[in-house]
Amino acid sequence: MRLGLRVLPGLLLGILVEATESLDHLRVLGPQGVNLWKLEKAAAASAAGPKFMVQDGSGYALGSEESVAGFKAQWFRQPVDHFDKNSNATFRQRYWVNTRHYDPKKGGPVIVLDGGETSGVNRIPFLDTGIVEILARSTGGVGVVLEHRYYGQSIPVVNFTTDNLRWLNNDQSAADSANFMANVKFKGIEEDLTAPNTPWIYYGGSYAGARAAHMKILYPDLVYGAIASSGVTHAAIMNWEYMEIIRKAADPVCSGHLENSIQTIDGILSTGRFTRPLKALFGLSDLRHDDDFASVIESPLGSWQAKCWHPDFASTRFDEFCAALDKPPFGSGMTSLSELPYGAPERMVTLPGGLAVDFTIVNYGNYLKKYVASRCPEGISTELCFGTWDEEQYQVYDIDQEWRLWLFQVCTEWGYFFTAPPDPDHPRIVSKLLTLGYASKICRMAFPPGKHFTVPSLPNVTVVNELGDFDIAADRLAIIDGEVDPWRPATPHSDYAYDREDTVLRPFKIIPGGVHHYDEWGLLNLADEPLEIRAIHREMIYFVQEWLKDWKAPEKA
Repeated sequence: MRLGLRVLPGLLLGILVEATESLDHLRVLGPQGVNLWKLEKAAAASAAGPKFMVQDGSGYALGSEESVAGFKAQWFRQPVDHFDKNSNATFRQRYWVNTRHYDPKKGGPVIVLDGGETSGVNRIPFLDTGIVEILARSTGGVGVVLEHRYYGQSIPVVNFTTDNLRWLNNDQSAADSANFMANVKFKGIEEDLTAPNTPWIYYGGSYAGARAAHMKILYPDLVYGAIASSGVTHAAIMNWEYMEIIRKAADPVCSGHLENSIQTIDGILSTGRFTRPLKALFGLSDLRHDDDFASVIESPLGSWQAKCWHPDFASTRFDEFCAALDKPPFGSGMTSLSELPYGAPERMVTLPGGLAVDFTIVNYGNYLKKYVASRCPEGISTELCFGTWDEEQYQVYDIDQEWRLWLFQVCTEWGYFFTAPPDPDHPRIVSKLLTLGYASKICRMAFPPGKHFTVPSLPNVTVVNELGDFDIAADRLAIIDGEVDPWRPATPHSDYAYDREDTVLRPFKIIPGGVHHYDEWGLLNLADEPLEIRAIHREMIYFVQEWLKDWKAPEKA
């Protein structure tokens, strides 16, 4: 028997699944991220009944994707291949428009949000109350969410084989946006709002944030201004720094529990003794490969990226995980495990089979057993649920296998394989078994060579980084990042990058305490937002308005 699940080893982090709040904690992490995501999605569909009505985490009931929160889906015809003049194949790209604040006397601007690596439906909150609404309201402009090719319903192919995914790349995606900007006609608006006849402000968060920055470089005549929020403009083969941000930013007690636990777990796995009772403690006794086990227990760390200030999106899962790790034994008289040093006799527990571990690891195992291993259906082995070494499980190409999309981009151009720190002596909160070889093997297994396209042995990150990398800059290109965003090491605010001046023409802003694209969410009443969010929105409104003061319509030939 085979589960209808597709697992992905060691890579996918937050930008894999920017979806509903109920799935938010599965955005990240290791080989099990998509497995768990599919389990949750299937459970949601089953619970919702035949109409598949679910909440998207912002209070929007999604029954039909044709109309969400009063925004009706519209369609724009795009070439499948912008660069092959002999091809006439096209597809329909979906978008939604907010014209609430449009002032025809001003004739714009147009604020377009790149949908990135998810269904555009999941971006509607930003059109309704978030950054698109905020900027459109402050400028008398039109707001747009543009769904990314291959995601949601903007699918140009009949299945997701290696050959059929070959048009899913940065060049084609950027060309979609450029073609849309230059040719779209908005229903109910008589004025020509195409670029460059109207100022367009291009916004994106995360992967789409990099796209926003790249659009300003690639199509400066069409993109008047751009805002890259948590824009990952630096592509990297390995991305161990993601976990390093979490290790340093989390409560020191929690980080200490994780560091100590992982060091002990790695020690047990390295000896080959007690591996089965250790895995049984986590509800994973029949998981054959140690690296798969190491990847599963990484799963709770993904909930750091799910942190959000917005009340409809907020997640407390990471804090709950940390609290679970610190829970002292019943009757011990302690209020926190940290009252005694790690490995103190009062903290030690001997398990069946003779394995003695600190109580933190017992807590860790109980948490994984309750919230991760339990998702495996009754009667199905954990090897079948969480094992990643069976090549056949990845070679299903139907369009419902949407996990293949961002993975293809990872394997071809972006990288971001999540590994342990390369220095074995470096403090870490993930197992040293999470190597590049383990994390990247999915690329070979999921994408066998096609007739027209072969996935490279390692992604060609040069095609991303040659557009500016950490130093990407241009007039009217804003860089906005979160102070404790685990993706910050891949942005221009990375510790590897040069610091730069924050100006109106080239804004360079960090949100104190911010995690992933914190400025993208918003409330209708900005006064109700937290102080640091209200501040960044005020600054964004100001610099966009200042940009627009300098806009001049191009001279007509």
